[in-house]
Amino acid sequence: MSVVKINVLTVPDEMREELERRFAGRAGMVESSDGFEWFELLRPLDGTDRYLVYTRWRSEEDFQRWQQSAAFQRGHAQAAGDAAAQGHGHGQGHGHGQAAGHGHGQGPAATDSDLWTFEVIQSTGHKQP
Repeated sequence: MSVVKINVLTVPDEMREELERRFAGRAGMVESSDGFEWFELLRPLDGTDRYLVYTRWRSEEDFQRWQQSAAFQRGHAQAAGDAAAQGHGHGQGHGHGQAAGHGHGQGPAATDSDLWTFEVIQSTGHKQP
């Protein structure tokens, strides 16, 4: 069965729009990766400051290959460059980082991130519009 990776990003209110902009700028970069199945950026609605970046992969090996791929590196470099060009830091990332960048104009849009890994043991499909 598939593997799900959920990156939990802690994002201050003033950086939410920036995080979403950075992800929108990278749209389509992961979809062509071998073994990729699904992506969703989930915005919190219940008062928390944590976004969820949900990706689903055919296997752990497929996810690891994507992380080591040129597309992954390009996506992070492009977003880092965009952030630096707009005065959002020193090219540190597209939206998340380990406790770096605590506000607008200081690098990553997130102040913290955790990566959760799950194996899919049951799934129900849905219809595409």
